Amino acid sequence: MDDRELLEQWRAGDRAAGNELFERHFTAVCNFFRNKVSDGVDDLIQRTFVTCLEVEGGFRGESSFRSYLMGIARNVLLRSFREKSRDGRTFAPLEHSVCDVDPSPSMLVAGREEHAQLFDALRKLPLDLQITLELYFWESWTMREIAAALEVPPGTAASRLRRGKAALKELLATGNRPEPSDDDLMAWAVKVRATL
Repeated sequence: MDDRELLEQWRAGDRAAGNELFERHFTAVCNFFRNKVSDGVDDLIQRTFVTCLEVEGGFRGESSFRSYLMGIARNVLLRSFREKSRDGRTFAPLEHSVCDVDPSPSMLVAGREEHAQLFDALRKLPLDLQITLELYFWESWTMREIAAALEVPPGTAASRLRRGKAALKELLATGNRPEPSDDDLMAWAVKVRATL
């Protein structure tokens, strides 16, 4: 069965269909949250799948199910950040980074120093740029899929990818280290992806 059929059966009360859908997408949803929060990942994953179940008519098949699910995960994360906001500000995902809300390191443990530097730099980017880069590099998503998850046009997603790459390169160019190229970022991402 495809994801849409599993979701429909889960909503109709078939727990096995829900378990299968969960198993198919758990790793991607878990990876989505792991570099963005230091604790509460399990709760955010659960809230994402519960929201997916409860939103009747939410998935209309206009994009892939995984784009739809990541859109829900993004909204769950934004809601969580807004709840944690210490100064009452609204969390703006194109202005604020993960570090603005949760300055402690994520649960993700990087095995190598260069991986740790990459994760740290990603956490300093505005959230929507971080999400765009992670979906592009680690999940190998297309611009159309990323756009659906972020609820923006594909051209806007492509612009965010360019902005994210430029900002990430700038953050990674420290000390004697020159600014990495696009190829450097891709090679680095492939190595990191293997550890996820």
